[in-house]
Amino acid sequence: MGCYEMILGIDIGGSTTDIVCLKDKEIFDLFTVEASDATTSAYGALGKMLTKNHLDIKDIEKIAITGVGSSYIDSTIFGIKTIKIDEFRAIGLGGSFLSGIDKTLVVSLGTGTAMVDVTDKKIKHIGGTGIGGGTLLGLGKGILNVIDFEEVLELAKNGNLHKVDLTIGDISNEVVGSLSKSVTASNFGNVHKVASKEDYAKGILNLIYQTIGMLAVFGAQMTNNKNIVFTGKLAQVQAGIKILKDLRDNKSYNLNFYFPEHATFSTAIGSAIAVINNLNNN
Repeated sequence: MGCYEMILGIDIGGSTTDIVCLKDKEIFDLFTVEASDATTSAYGALGKMLTKNHLDIKDIEKIAITGVGSSYIDSTIFGIKTIKIDEFRAIGLGGSFLSGIDKTLVVSLGTGTAMVDVTDKKIKHIGGTGIGGGTLLGLGKGILNVIDFEEVLELAKNGNLHKVDLTIGDISNEVVGSLSKSVTASNFGNVHKVASKEDYAKGILNLIYQTIGMLAVFGAQMTNNKNIVFTGKLAQVQAGIKILKDLRDNKSYNLNFYFPEHATFSTAIGSAIAVINNLNNN
């Protein structure tokens, strides 16, 4: 039996809220809700968790909240003690928990991208980039006139990257250092070819995931990490995972890339882990 029987972790984002219930440090249930504001989404997520699992308020020992919307929540939700967890701490602890790795770089692919070093549960935010899911939606709207995330992914399935990007092989007949001729020399650099919406959709994915992947590699090298754990909704996209794995394999960085199950809920999970293990301030 853990210190608490049931702990809820709630990650309150701009438009969606992730909630997870941990029972004795194991995942009991998790899901995402949508709401117009942070308070409504937090209370709605808790209500749905209780109703769906036939739980009573008294079954929940504590609630951990994190994310951009957590600042709108006071000290309790429905009278349950509620603890605010720094988002970077939640990112690091969630990625470490899901991967089972104590020394790792956790890369959270959200609207933008954050990178957090985890060393024996010590958490340090080392940087990030504004490139992420928001970039995908913005470029999808600007280039493709498509505003749906899944539609961009569907278009990309039938795209030809060679009609959008330039590779090393496109611009040189000789080997450049140790780089394979298939390595991207310039995202969206093949301006002389006629490209379809499908081609541009694939180019958008390649730009986002290659940029995030390279920053993750640099972050791992800077923090002396051999392991990189990718979390967030974009870490569950199979086409994106393939791009990241190809980048790792093509350049032989001698790094391990992990894409854990429940990666979408990693930050919510990490907030609950912080409370369970009393790691609020480490």
